[in-house]
Amino acid sequence: MPGSGSNGAVTRSTLRQQIADALRDEVLAGRLQPGQEFTVKEIAEQYGVSATPVREALVDLSAQGLLEADQHRGFHVHEYSAADYRGMIEARSLVTDGMFHSLVTGGMQQLNAGRAAIALAGVRRRGEEAQRAATAGDLNILIGYDLRFWRELSGLFGNPYLTDFLHRLRVQSWVCTVQHLRRVEDLKGYLWSGHTELVDALARRDPEAARAIVSAYNAHSLALIERLDTGSGPSGV
Repeated sequence: MPGSGSNGAVTRSTLRQQIADALRDEVLAGRLQPGQEFTVKEIAEQYGVSATPVREALVDLSAQGLLEADQHRGFHVHEYSAADYRGMIEARSLVTDGMFHSLVTGGMQQLNAGRAAIALAGVRRRGEEAQRAATAGDLNILIGYDLRFWRELSGLFGNPYLTDFLHRLRVQSWVCTVQHLRRVEDLKGYLWSGHTELVDALARRDPEAARAIVSAYNAHSLALIERLDTGSGPSGV
């Protein structure tokens, strides 16, 4: 029956996404280490599923730059350098600079004042949660809220392609930074916590202030990662 095939495809697609999300979270949590190797069979057995959705999920994560395929052997977690992170920051900046300008000069004006305020208030609440986690040095909670913060903020732009692209960049950035930050025992005071300040700048329709906030964030993060990449501690950043 045609319906059965369709339902099966939907189920497999959903399972594929669930596995990809779970493995991404494993990488972000540091439970899958840079360079760590595994096979489709091992992951399928771990999650108790067939090999097909696992293989598809691993291919998806490879396309996103989180994993690398080892011909005839399996996959391993991609290892990022400080130079990689510098490239990600440059790409992120090109996207967010244009987004901030558009949001302030036209994007949010498509919403009436009440709806724009409500939308920004929702993003700000997400930012408050991210800020609390950053201040406490709780990396796992920060990553979750930070990704939601940027997805919701970019969603105000109204272009789903840009939102998806920036989200992928943010995920890659976190995969890169996690590989370095997990070496630090206490991250209190070292994680960026300017989320609400950024939202407030956009609410004032001040794209230059928003750019300055993000530029300071990028400079701080890059300096920290470069120090850790050379084996130095985070002190003095």
